[in-house]
Amino acid sequence: MGDENDPPVLLIMGLGCQLITWSLEFCERLVDAGYRVIRFDNRDIGLSSKIEGARVTGNPLLRLVRHELGMSSSVPYTIEDMAMDTVGLIDHLGIDKVHVVGASMGGMITQVFAGAYPNRVLSVSILFSSTNQKFLPPPDVKALLPLFKPAPKNASRQQIIERSAATFATIGSKKYASTREERLADAAAAYDRNYYPQGLIRQLAAITGTGSLARWTKRITAPTVVVHGTSDPLVRPAGGKAIARAVAGSELILIDGMGHDLPNALLDRITAAFVKNFAEGARAI
Repeated sequence: MGDENDPPVLLIMGLGCQLITWSLEFCERLVDAGYRVIRFDNRDIGLSSKIEGARVTGNPLLRLVRHELGMSSSVPYTIEDMAMDTVGLIDHLGIDKVHVVGASMGGMITQVFAGAYPNRVLSVSILFSSTNQKFLPPPDVKALLPLFKPAPKNASRQQIIERSAATFATIGSKKYASTREERLADAAAAYDRNYYPQGLIRQLAAITGTGSLARWTKRITAPTVVVHGTSDPLVRPAGGKAIARAVAGSELILIDGMGHDLPNALLDRITAAFVKNFAEGARAI
């Protein structure tokens, strides 16, 4: 979206979420601010390549325990591999440097990308993410369970949509809550565009199998802003604080009452923070 001659902003979405999870309202604000916006589906989701034939083996609970201790496990692919996907994407588009915005798992991918390829990054903006270091507070069990308990194979379209909408309600902002109708519409759009639960399983394994990202986060040199909600049940605010501590000179913005979502009521505030950071990145060239 936007003029191809404007500075590019690469948006990296989180676990199991397609590019349409970046709402048009959010993207249009960035375009209006003078930026070219690039959304894409991560591997194993949406309309991107599916890593079929790669099985997640081992005990998922053991892998989760190792994850909470900042340790890696054997998985089909890692967050590092997904960061390489972003490099391949901007290479294909012929783009030298980007402002990068990552949400949740996308924020993890962003840390690796920006830490490993500082010459390709103008600025770093991270939403509700974590370094996955040891001893960070774990997710609320209610927020975590839907990720480890996929819908039954014989579930109908409507059942899957309702289950997805319920998950969004559990992890989302209570103070800035969307309506049930809005959540159902979003879930239906995602289902009809591409429903591929196997990809979510492998993406989750990438998160829990990669281990601590701190070695990459500490290498980030681009201007960085970290935005996190104080009421996030899935990735606790301590995750955002850990990122901010690891990146020298970064700015941490904690938003009272925000959960693990991007509410319409907060779009102006969040995009303003990002655009300010983009400008810092442009000045740092």
